[in-house]
Amino acid sequence: MLRGIVVRAFCVGSIWLPEKALMIRVLSCLAALFFLAVSPTQAQQPSRLDEIMKRGSLRVGMTGDYLPFTYIDKETKKFRGFDVDMAEALGKALGVRVEYVQTAWPQLTKDFEADNFDIAMGGVSITLDRQKKGMFSSPIMREGKTPIARCADKDKFQSIADIDKSGTRVITNTGGTNERFARANVKNAEIKIYNDNVTIFDEIAKGNADVMITDASETRYQQRLHPGVLCAVHPDKPFDFAEKAYWLQRDAALKAFVDQWLHIAFEDGSFKKIYAAWFE
Repeated sequence: MLRGIVVRAFCVGSIWLPEKALMIRVLSCLAALFFLAVSPTQAQQPSRLDEIMKRGSLRVGMTGDYLPFTYIDKETKKFRGFDVDMAEALGKALGVRVEYVQTAWPQLTKDFEADNFDIAMGGVSITLDRQKKGMFSSPIMREGKTPIARCADKDKFQSIADIDKSGTRVITNTGGTNERFARANVKNAEIKIYNDNVTIFDEIAKGNADVMITDASETRYQQRLHPGVLCAVHPDKPFDFAEKAYWLQRDAALKAFVDQWLHIAFEDGSFKKIYAAWFE
């Protein structure tokens, strides 16, 4: 109230002023009135970061089906994985507990838009469609789609042209970037949709499918789990370019905190330590 009276007095004060002084007075009044109009609104709107701190918890959306980023331990029924460890480290940095919210790839965007969580973690790829709806942290990993097949057949699937032939069975999980890539690039081979992202690689090992095109990091990990049976095909030279990051609700303060936390984690070795535990 007092601020409004001061502004009014300043604007109305003098009746006659030289032209230059009058222009300065007018511009100053406009700036003051703008500040008066917007500053109370801004003060009443806490950032997402403020909300998280006040709530005392960080809500993390995860699918729980994407090894080694996130999966649900059969015995404990709790989330485990690389991005689970990263989420716990982020929660510790914030000084809040981590609350996991299970989602699924086909409904990830809907759950994000419904504000079911503050951040999506667990092998999330950066896409422009997702960027339209939220914000991404600094990238944590360079990626790209590459094949994985039975080791005996890996030389047969070096290129998309090699894969996209009649008689080849390309298996893919539903609702994510793997399915989109397969549908965009596979026109002649058979596309088999499989709904369990945890056991999908067993289908290749058992001979029920021939090849899967997925993220290079996942092919390396599955090769470790199936030594001599499944082989990643040129994971260092994927078919395309992609990056993984953390998908945040649109809030500049939260993004700034997460980016700074990641920067410190990269520099002090804590990111490398968590990465090595799951990927090396």
